[in-house]
Amino acid sequence: MKVRIDKYLWAIRLFKTRGLAAEALDKGRVKLNGVSVKASRIVAIGDEYEVRSDARKWIIKVTGIIQNRVAYPEAILNYQDLTPPEELDRIQFQAASFHTGKRLSKLGRPTKKDRRDLEDFTSD
Repeated sequence: MKVRIDKYLWAIRLFKTRGLAAEALDKGRVKLNGVSVKASRIVAIGDEYEVRSDARKWIIKVTGIIQNRVAYPEAILNYQDLTPPEELDRIQFQAASFHTGKRLSKLGRPTKKDRRDLEDFTSD
């Protein structure tokens, strides 16, 4: 079975969409033996790829080839994660300090309640 690398990375759930996988390949974020690969490259069992995304870095070894996206428990059977433990530690630290987007208390624009309290204070 012949599968392109962009489709394979999407199928094993390293990227949310095939377009994101293709974009990473175009930007040179996927390497085979230290050399960037194109999206059209055919995946072979035993290949070891270094894959970088905005959030994480993986080193994977292809152990099985799938063409379609499958559930996570099935997807992880088709590759072996060779990412060093120190890289995983860095990712966990990074995730802990990630900004969630929630407004911190007492910062930013006042709430509707704050506005009403201010209007009550100034009106008289």
